[in-house]
Amino acid sequence: MPPDMTHSSFCNGIRYKHLMLIDTLARTRNMHAAATRMSLTQPALSKMLRDVEQQFGFALFERLPRSMSPTELGDHVIRFAQNALAESQQFVDQVNRLRNGGHGCLRVGGIFASTAQVLPQAIAAIKARYPLLSIEVIEQSSDHLLALLEQKKLDIMIGRFTDERFHALFDFQPLEPEPFSLVVNHSHPLNTQVSIDPAALGDWPWVLYPVGTPIRDRLEQAFKVVGIPTPPDSVETVSMSVFLQLLQSAPMIAMLPRSMIAAQLTSGLLKELPCSLTLSPLEYGVVTRKDETLSASARLFVDILIEGVRRRGEYVTWGDRFSCA
Repeated sequence: MPPDMTHSSFCNGIRYKHLMLIDTLARTRNMHAAATRMSLTQPALSKMLRDVEQQFGFALFERLPRSMSPTELGDHVIRFAQNALAESQQFVDQVNRLRNGGHGCLRVGGIFASTAQVLPQAIAAIKARYPLLSIEVIEQSSDHLLALLEQKKLDIMIGRFTDERFHALFDFQPLEPEPFSLVVNHSHPLNTQVSIDPAALGDWPWVLYPVGTPIRDRLEQAFKVVGIPTPPDSVETVSMSVFLQLLQSAPMIAMLPRSMIAAQLTSGLLKELPCSLTLSPLEYGVVTRKDETLSASARLFVDILIEGVRRRGEYVTWGDRFSCA
């Protein structure tokens, strides 16, 4: 067995062009296709791959008749190469923006509840201070956002942990609980009832989050608690606009974060159903990678998020007190 690779030998031997080769081969699984994409001859690419594997001391890809599949160790190297290339691209983009008078780039992921109020308010606040700060927002469920954060495709995310292993990878700063509402449109026949038997819910079509998403998992558990099966007549989506269009145009039922439908509930377009089928609120917060220093803009954004939620909580509390006086 060859001697272990040292950090010094790795830094001296591996170049970004080698990482590009590893990434390109991983994506194409074909020597000729990879050579074409990298504008190299196939012999030149083959020699470069041999040199890289010699540096690592093991094969990165299996040479099969019609493809090149990563070895077990190769998979680990591929993930490193792709993360390093993603970081280098972000670095280049940041430098170019800063050189041209900008304030860098911030990539933020948010669960659906956060994008209704918390995230837009924080974006407006930080853009008022730094108009040239470029902000990319990705709205998804927590499981998808955690994968993007782990791959360093996000700087921060607003969501929650979906698996125990994430506690070792990320830090969590709580923001607020996320209450849910069981809703229908204002003309739905169920609105005439004072109390609804959960069994009656299965007689109507539903709009559901897709199987495997955290909200869907919790809803499936809630169905079991009240002793009803998952409604067979359903549409699955993560799109808020699709949820709202379906709810408003058909006698459908949905369980949604209350912050996402606050305006529709206030206007009367949607109504909450009085039913024992409920989801208890879960706290969500700011998730960042452990032992990694945030950029100045990311740190400021986190501070703005936390302060904005604190002030909103004070406003709601004071409003409640005032209304009860």
